[in-house]
Amino acid sequence: MSHRNARLTVHGRRLLVERVRSGFPVAHVAAQMGVSRTTAHKWMRRFAAEGDTGLADRSSRPHRLPNRTPPDVEMRVCVLRTEHKLGPARIGPILGLPPSTVHRVLTRNRLNRLCFLDRPTGQVIRRYERDRPGELLHVDVKKLGRIPDGGGHKVLGRQASRATKTGVGYDYIHSAVDDHTRLAYSEIHPDEKATTCADFLRRAAVHFARLGIDRIERVITDNAFAYRHSTAWKQALSHLGATGKRTRPYRPQTNGKVERFNRTLLDEWAYLRPYTSNAQRTAALTDFLHSYNYHRCHTALGSQPPISRVNNASGQYT
Repeated sequence: MSHRNARLTVHGRRLLVERVRSGFPVAHVAAQMGVSRTTAHKWMRRFAAEGDTGLADRSSRPHRLPNRTPPDVEMRVCVLRTEHKLGPARIGPILGLPPSTVHRVLTRNRLNRLCFLDRPTGQVIRRYERDRPGELLHVDVKKLGRIPDGGGHKVLGRQASRATKTGVGYDYIHSAVDDHTRLAYSEIHPDEKATTCADFLRRAAVHFARLGIDRIERVITDNAFAYRHSTAWKQALSHLGATGKRTRPYRPQTNGKVERFNRTLLDEWAYLRPYTSNAQRTAALTDFLHSYNYHRCHTALGSQPPISRVNNASGQYT
């Protein structure tokens, strides 16, 4: 891509070549187009050698990097990072390198952030995304304490809220996230029993069908009892014609899209503001889901909302 101050785009270079080939002197054409004769001759040479492809933009990256960190040193940096989880400030003195150099090495190898690594093994987490909507659905349940009438500690303060504790119990937020589009659907229930999970999955499939995702092919969950040993869950999968899949034990990253959605759910809905009752927080979930699916920019989708990835989605521009 041409830089913002470039006098000639690819189209301008073609125009320069055409004018010179039609008989105009190079110096006159260069003056007309506001470039030097040296620049004009450069593009003429490239066109003569490579044809039209020679007029395309080229990378400014040098062909050789004589001062680049040697491969064996880079490997030692990566080993210290993956095996000991050390940062640039600690790796640098060990290998005699400036921390800035260590940081560039880690960035090149996608190790500059510890969230890119699986903490127990040090292996780089492999990112993936399914090719089409409905190919894979991530499902999970988030346990969340209910809010007593009048508000909890965020409204009353820690000391006052202790006096009003009545054992109000927990809400269970059942969520489903489509892998390709990141469209999300959530419901609040009083438990996470097998029948509740199975009924939620059926309703989630109906919801996604309304948005244009007609078929759910696979559903991935963790290893909770409701998903492993439940006849109701298996019947729900069979009803949808979907295949069930579970994460490996102690590997929540496999179900990471819904796990990340749970965090967003807490930050932008559950803990967004002090609620004075559980009913008030429950009522706010609908608005959050609409904003998340239709308006909230998603970094993994090129800063577009999830609904932008669904073809012919109903209500796409509401």
